[in-house]
Amino acid sequence: MKAQGEIMRVPLLDLQKNLAPMRDDIVAAVTGVIDSSRYILGPRVEEFEQKVAAYSGAGFGVGVSSGTDALLVALMALGIGPGDMVATTPYSFFATMGSILRVGARPCFIDIEPGGFNIDTVKLAEVLADCAERERIKAIMPVHLYGQCADMNAVMALAGRYGIAVIEDAAQAIGAVCPVESGDEVSWLRAGTMGDAGCFSFFPSKNLGGIGDGGMVVTDDDELARLMRQMRMHGETSRYHHAFVGGNFRLDPVQAAVLSVKLDYLESWHTARRANADLYDRLFVEAGLVDAALVVPPPRVYAHTAQKEDPAGVNNHIFNQYVIRVRNRDQLARFLTENEIGCAIYYPLTLPRQECVAGLGYDDFSFPEAQRAAEETLALPIYPELGNAAQQYVVEKIVAFYRDNGLL
Repeated sequence: MKAQGEIMRVPLLDLQKNLAPMRDDIVAAVTGVIDSSRYILGPRVEEFEQKVAAYSGAGFGVGVSSGTDALLVALMALGIGPGDMVATTPYSFFATMGSILRVGARPCFIDIEPGGFNIDTVKLAEVLADCAERERIKAIMPVHLYGQCADMNAVMALAGRYGIAVIEDAAQAIGAVCPVESGDEVSWLRAGTMGDAGCFSFFPSKNLGGIGDGGMVVTDDDELARLMRQMRMHGETSRYHHAFVGGNFRLDPVQAAVLSVKLDYLESWHTARRANADLYDRLFVEAGLVDAALVVPPPRVYAHTAQKEDPAGVNNHIFNQYVIRVRNRDQLARFLTENEIGCAIYYPLTLPRQECVAGLGYDDFSFPEAQRAAEETLALPIYPELGNAAQQYVVEKIVAFYRDNGLL
C-alpha cells in the first residue's frame, strides 16, 4: 500500500517484466540460430511464417523486415504505383501513408468513424460512389487501429463492388477478430485474413513484439505470396536473376526465433489486456469521470455481437493500446508524466497535416473526426503484467487532476 502522497512509478510498457517468464527459452532460441550459422531466412523464418499463418487462419505467411515493409511489399506485389490512389484513414501511424507514397501512389483520405478510431465506411462508400477520381483508387487500406478491426464487412463489400484490392494494415491487431456476415451466419475472422493481404508489425511495443524490427504479410493467394517472397529478395527469380526491382525486406531469423517463442504466450496476453481494460472501464465509471464527460473509455464496437453470437469473439479488441478521450488532454498528459505515469499521444498530428505532404492539396479537405481524435486521445498503460494496484493508482491520479482543476 502506497502512503498518501507517495509516487508509484507506472511505465507505459515494461518489456523486462514481459520477458522474464520466457527469457531462458528465448536465449536458447537465439543461441540455436547463432549455432546454426543460418543467418538469412532459413528454417526458423519458415517455421514462424507457418505458425503465424496457422494462428491467423491464412494460407501463407511472408516474413519481412518491418511492419512498414510489410505494407510496402504488399502494395508492390499488387501492382500499386504512380498514378494510383489508395483509400485509407488520416488517423494512423505514418507508415500507413508513407508506404503508399513510397510506391508513387497517393493516399485518398477518408475520415474516421465518430466515436471510434477506424475508417468511416459510410464516407468511404460516398467517396467511391461520387469521387471523380474513383477509377484511380486501386486499393483500400483499412487500419485496425489500437487492436480493433475496422468494419471489414463494409470494406469487403465495397471492394467487391468496385473491383478494388484490400490491404489490411493490421500492425496493431494480430489476433483481433472481426464478425463477418454471410447470410444469417456470423463468422469471426482474424485480422489480416479478410483482404487480399494482411500486414503485421513485430515492433517491440506490439502485443507480439520482437527484440528489434520485424513484420509479416499473410494471404490466401499463393501467387501473391510467391511474388512477395521474390520482392523481399530484390525481385530475384533464381540466384542473380531478377525479373523486377524489389528490395531487401527479409525477416531476420533471430527475430523469427524470438517471436516463435512469444507467439505461444499471445492469447494469454490478450486475455490479460482485456481484463486490464475491463478494470479501467469500471474504475472510470465508479470515479464519476465518465458521467462527468471527462473521460470516454475506448469503444468496443463488436462487443455486443460477441456476447450475442459467438464466444470466439472475445478478441474483438486486443488493446494493443488503451486509448481514452479526455478533457484537457495535454495538461493531463503532463500531469501524469510528472507523477511518473507513462502515457502517450497516438497521434498528435493527422497524416494530411504532416509536413511532407504539404502542397499536395489536402488542406482543401476536412477530416473533423480524425482531428478531434488527435486533440483528445491519450494512451494509458495496458501491458499484461500491469497489476490492479497500478491501474487504481493511475485512475486516482486522473481523478486528482480533474479535482485540482475544479472539473470534478
